[in-house]
Amino acid sequence: MNPMPRKRRHEEENENHERWLVSYADFITLLFAFFVVMYAVSSVNEGKYRVLSDSLTSAFRNIPGDTGGATVAINPNAPLSISIPLRKPQPGMKGDETIRQNRDKIRTMAKDIKGALAPLVQDGRVRVTESARGITVEINASVLFAPGDAALDPVAVSALRAVARILAAASFPIIVEGHTDNTPISTPQFPSNWELSGMRASSVVRLFIENGVDSRRLTATGYADQRPVADNSDADGRQRNRRVEITLEAQNPDNPVEVPVGR
Repeated sequence: MNPMPRKRRHEEENENHERWLVSYADFITLLFAFFVVMYAVSSVNEGKYRVLSDSLTSAFRNIPGDTGGATVAINPNAPLSISIPLRKPQPGMKGDETIRQNRDKIRTMAKDIKGALAPLVQDGRVRVTESARGITVEINASVLFAPGDAALDPVAVSALRAVARILAAASFPIIVEGHTDNTPISTPQFPSNWELSGMRASSVVRLFIENGVDSRRLTATGYADQRPVADNSDADGRQRNRRVEITLEAQNPDNPVEVPVGR
């Protein structure tokens, strides 16, 4: 009589739903170790830090790194220390004094220029203003030029010579700007207001150079009708916009910093 086959009991294994905790714990451990190491080496010199950085990068990428045999030993029981470099005090007093002296010089020059052009200042055809940029002498174009022309009027030459003598005694950069209204001009000499404004500024610069102002300090530029100071819709506004501006730039000392270029 054949023995009865024994039934095999198949025990179903329970599916493990918590396997993700192992990977998660490994990740948290590595992350914690990473920040501990970074905190611990905050005061390590640059050479050792670079070696450790290469080693960590290789470890996380599973790429064998070459550290040239150098190792960094970190004692977890040793107290951590962070060295914070103290910033040296800036020589602010010297810079502030230079700024104050430049401001005083430029204000004195502004007063001298107003005195030299007093009649024109009184009737409103010359304005002298001060800003953070420096001082600006605004001269109405009718004082200097005939309509549509860039040759200096002989009467205006004497006034500009007096201004040139004041400017020649200082070292501030000088920017001469020519401005027009929005009335178009088209002549063989001046195809547009750009040429007219540029030539008027150049005429003033040339006179300054002839009267002792260092040419390296001078810049001439024309803006045509692009920078109006009044409304061009009426005659008074257009007359105000036709002008030459002479700006003495205040030379305030600064510490130039090279802008880093991203890699």
